[in-house]
Amino acid sequence: MPIQYYIYLSLALFSIGIIGVLTRRNAIIVFMCIELMLNAVNLLLVAFSKMHYGMALAADPATTAGIDGQLFVFFIMVVAAAEVSVGLAIIVMMFRNTHSVDINFLNRLKN
Repeated sequence: MPIQYYIYLSLALFSIGIIGVLTRRNAIIVFMCIELMLNAVNLLLVAFSKMHYGMALAADPATTAGIDGQLFVFFIMVVAAAEVSVGLAIIVMMFRNTHSVDINFLNRLKN
């Protein structure tokens, strides 16, 4: 499968995530859109890693080049898991205190 398909899919997923973050007011949906953007980046990193590995394999059959992108994906997934745990804890505490997950309501908490 050509690399352009992966690029277009990743671009579409990232765009959907950006539109969701900019237009939604529900904190949970914004949170899911941020995760969607992270997954779009992960897809792109794996696609480029696969492409680089294919070119390096053609030059040298015993190569380990091209796994760097997959290592970055692993670390991004670890950071995303930490983000999910902290972010959901913040959203739950916000809901307990305000009985709402509306982001605009947070502006009233400044006073």
